[in-house]
Amino acid sequence: MRKRLAEHPFPCKHAYVGTTLHGTLVTLRPATADDTPALAAIRGTPEVYARWRGGDDLAGEVASDLDDPDTEIFAIELGGRVVGAIQWYAENDDEYRHAGLDIYLDPACHGRGVGTDAVRVLARHLIDQHHYHRLIIDPAADNAAAIRCYEKVGFRPVGTMRQYERGPDGSWHDALLMDLLAAELVRGG
Repeated sequence: MRKRLAEHPFPCKHAYVGTTLHGTLVTLRPATADDTPALAAIRGTPEVYARWRGGDDLAGEVASDLDDPDTEIFAIELGGRVVGAIQWYAENDDEYRHAGLDIYLDPACHGRGVGTDAVRVLARHLIDQHHYHRLIIDPAADNAAAIRCYEKVGFRPVGTMRQYERGPDGSWHDALLMDLLAAELVRGG
């Protein structure tokens, strides 16, 4: 029997809305409508656009994402500047309870540990504050840099999801399902 959200023994997602999280390099704060231009510009860079589906109205898509009540989105700040977004969603059915993450980052920050720090900070928050025992993430199977980033935090490959996502070119692409159990989180950096 499913419990109603109000009866769930763990805090619900919305109990932490407004929370700002700090990492070694980054600050994660709740994204707002004021972040839309910066996030749309990042989503419009060729490297990010190739990985994140998008149409002609990236600002509208970012705004729509921010309005999604089932997803909590944090702006990733580096040195006080928005350099990307990281978001999470939850499956709170007692038999399948877990959280999923997604991230995109300004290509100018790639290869500097910014993504790893952001993923680690959010993973730690989801495990310690929300009490999730399992997290998932699903990078494109050919995105070796993202896969290495997630492995540094403790995520492990589960398997390939074939023809999982349609790319901007209209063709289907594989994704790698990765998961992290709470005890496997690499907390240091």
